[in-house]
Amino acid sequence: MEKLIARHTDILKVLDEKDYVLVQDLCEKFNVSSVTIRKDLNYLESLGLLFRNHGGASKYVRFAYERNVDEKENINVEAKQNIAKAALQLIQENDCIILASGTTMHYLARMLVNFGQLTVLTSSLRVALELCNNPNINIIQLGGEVRKSSTSIVGSISETILKQFSCNKLFLGVDGIDLDFGISTSNAAEAHLNQLMIDCSDKVMILADSSKLNKKGFGKIAPLDKIDYLITDNDILEEDKKRLEEIGISVITK
Repeated sequence: MEKLIARHTDILKVLDEKDYVLVQDLCEKFNVSSVTIRKDLNYLESLGLLFRNHGGASKYVRFAYERNVDEKENINVEAKQNIAKAALQLIQENDCIILASGTTMHYLARMLVNFGQLTVLTSSLRVALELCNNPNINIIQLGGEVRKSSTSIVGSISETILKQFSCNKLFLGVDGIDLDFGISTSNAAEAHLNQLMIDCSDKVMILADSSKLNKKGFGKIAPLDKIDYLITDNDILEEDKKRLEEIGISVITK
């Protein structure tokens, strides 16, 4: 490995603590120019020690790529189950809610098996099948093109149907949450449908484990000021939690 100077080592120590650093913060910490810090970060990236992005650097790749739903089912299972339990507390009898697609939504749907009267509109085939086990739940399944990788519905038909409804709560999973880019997913068609879900909902609840923080997917859904609640796990960094709460998001950890 190429030789690292003391500042390089200190930058990597900061990155180990926070997972993501800003150029401006490093300039203030080490009392050097932004040009110097950018050169440092570019050099460290060339050694494979970090990943550069606009305005800073991260310990891990910050771009969320598309995965098959079966693969996602085996990732962060305990965290997703705990997040679903916390989300369950925000649902009240006689609510009209939207459950979007995603593995965390599958867990939430299973937990509704003994719930009282409820109307659920969903784009997820798996969620609809899970909810069929509860005779008290009125299920509205969006129609349209089936995305086999996520077993969810997207496209113009589903969007036309969705516009006919108004719901009081939306429960939405995302692939990325970025302070500048907002919430996003890896599929553009799903991102557009999610935008419409937000438009027809009074409250927006994002269900996402902390690995989704400081990441961006290909399709932008909405800026962060559209979010009312973020339900995540206890591994969220205190700094990230504070910045989200400053925007006006209620952060629930479980």
